[in-house]
Amino acid sequence: MGDKPPGFRGSRDWIGCVEACLCLDYFGGPRGRLCHVPRGAGLRDQLETLHGHFAGGGGPVMVGGDADARSKALLGVCLGPGPQASVLVLDPHCWGTPSSPRELQTAGWVGWQEAGTAFDPTSFYNLCLTSAVPD
Repeated sequence: MGDKPPGFRGSRDWIGCVEACLCLDYFGGPRGRLCHVPRGAGLRDQLETLHGHFAGGGGPVMVGGDADARSKALLGVCLGPGPQASVLVLDPHCWGTPSSPRELQTAGWVGWQEAGTAFDPTSFYNLCLTSAVPD
């Protein structure tokens, strides 16, 4: 795509959500829309947007951060009464064919996490919201 130096090709270097969004556009995949959250503590303010994204048929949300280097994907948001909220988190390193959804949960590949503890409050985050239809 030309956004990386020539030595990047064939390397095992990582890309982030910004690059993933560029790739989706470049290769004609689902649309990606970036959302930057300066601090994980501010993610609470984005939960309504994320809930609307999923309720409207939006696809998985790729998540990348700086201080929090654990890549993750969000598959859903559950807004409870008051400040309660949970996010359905998928570890994108999951591989193979599970025998059941329970196997994925038991192995820790996917599960609900309290939104307040799923993100480092001091890390910035980039979210790539995917959608098969134009925004």
